Amino acid sequence: QVHLVESGGELVQAGGSLRLSCAASGLTLNYDLMGWFCQAPGKEREFVGSIRWSSRSTYYTDSEKGRFTISGDNAKNTVYLQMNSLKPEDTAVYNCAARHSASTHFNYWGQGTQVTVAE
Repeated sequence: QVHLVESGGELVQAGGSLRLSCAASGLTLNYDLMGWFCQAPGKEREFVGSIRWSSRSTYYTDSEKGRFTISGDNAKNTVYLQMNSLKPEDTAVYNCAARHSASTHFNYWGQGTQVTVAE
């Protein structure tokens, strides 16, 4: 069975940095796209960015580009979300997800990790 486990979320002061990890297991090579999402209290889940296992190409939303960086370690089956210059509005639950190459939606999701940025 596919399991995605996020870790690294914690309380951090504004301006600080965190690196979130997403450890994947049970994925076939057809699940090439990994995405990061965030959901703040009272708001809908939003897309942060993505990375492909095969090419390690990344994509970011315009608002997050420059502060957040997605990377991956294929040997460890782990993708990362490096977050710098954190702001209180970054407070959210961060989830990773995996999408099949032939799918239009992300198929598997982790349970999420809480990031709290204090003023």
